Amino acid sequence: MTIGPKLALRQAQSLVMTPQLRQAILLLQLSNLDTWSVIEQEMERNPLLEPAEPSGAPRHPAPSPAPTRHGSARYDPPDGMAGPPPPLHERLAEQVRLSPFDAGERQIAAHLITLLDADGRMTTPSADIARVLGTDTTRVERVRLAMMQFEPTGLFAHDLGECLAAQLRERNRLDPAMAMLLRHLDLLARRDLRRLQTLCGVDQDDLAAMITEIRALSPRPALDAMAGAPCIIVPDVLMLPTPDHDWIIELNPDTMPRVIVNSALTTGTTLRLRDADRPFMTERLASANWLVRALQQRAETIIRVATAIMRRQSGFLAHGVGHLRPLVLRDIAEAVGLHESTVSRVTANKYIATPRGLFELKYFFTTAIPGRTGGSDHSAEAVRHRIKLLISQESRHEILSDDAIVNELIKEGIDISRRTVAKYRDALRIPNSVQRKREKAFEA
Repeated sequence: MTIGPKLALRQAQSLVMTPQLRQAILLLQLSNLDTWSVIEQEMERNPLLEPAEPSGAPRHPAPSPAPTRHGSARYDPPDGMAGPPPPLHERLAEQVRLSPFDAGERQIAAHLITLLDADGRMTTPSADIARVLGTDTTRVERVRLAMMQFEPTGLFAHDLGECLAAQLRERNRLDPAMAMLLRHLDLLARRDLRRLQTLCGVDQDDLAAMITEIRALSPRPALDAMAGAPCIIVPDVLMLPTPDHDWIIELNPDTMPRVIVNSALTTGTTLRLRDADRPFMTERLASANWLVRALQQRAETIIRVATAIMRRQSGFLAHGVGHLRPLVLRDIAEAVGLHESTVSRVTANKYIATPRGLFELKYFFTTAIPGRTGGSDHSAEAVRHRIKLLISQESRHEILSDDAIVNELIKEGIDISRRTVAKYRDALRIPNSVQRKREKAFEA
């Protein structure tokens, strides 16, 4: 046998991810508003595309929007709504210019602004800053303390206690008892209220008032300052009632992305084109027609998937969270004849307005908790809701431990472990039974 290099031809078939297929996948996972951004880019490149006329108001009145759940999406504010404030660093730089700092202190202040973290904390020690700038630590600390009084108050603090102290000092409320409370925020986090009462030298009512005052402060002043205009969720999908007391699923006509091909421009331009330019126009026309079809297919797919989801969760629509059914991507994929990955993309970044409020489509996918003795499975979200309800109904004299909650759920036919109950309780940010007992005793 001769061994050596040689050339050979071979035929083979393989899947190729074309640019159009890649864009179709992208369109599926974008919200309506984000899809419009892609369309605007395409219209800039393709003169044959133009936005379609609005399809008009929905055939049925949309449900009133309720407080949103699980995430947010930004929306252009209506005319007349105040725009967002200037960026935080610009506002701080302006306050530096108006402050009685000398040239060296202004340089320090400008450097401190660049070191702020997302919460508005100064995590870099003043000694390290002084070493970098070639100055002394006392001068850096003097500038930092002055800047803690900038608007919003509490920026440039080294820790949470210092941040809250600056805000209380501005209100002339930083007395010795409050200062002691700020030095023991760890006890407040553990809800050890009896010990705090002793350390601060106050009675129960005074401590409760102090805690209420602290909770009204801003622990993250930078985030609050950068919040800007209120965040508005715009539904991509509407669940609309029908006269026969049923419902239908529609894309939101106010945000539904639709484009058309300008046939008049296509016909007129083709007649006047030189032979050398015809291939370009032919390619543009094919690209425009493909985008129109892709958007139509996107709309049909979203409606099919959303309809299948809401049909499966009809109990939720009728009775609330406690009646959510276990649901996974495979269930919907089999119902509508799509791949699981396609269903995942369709439900990403999409919100639906239902009679029970505005929800992310992914909210309705929830794992199963097995039932007792062969009973039907229960949705994990419904079980979390039930745990929250049980704890909200407990009295001061009967605080439910995690084991007691397990026993209650077992009586209701839910097979669940104490560890799972503890995990769900933590996810709901509900303290354990010992901490809740302290709170109840303190409130009494």
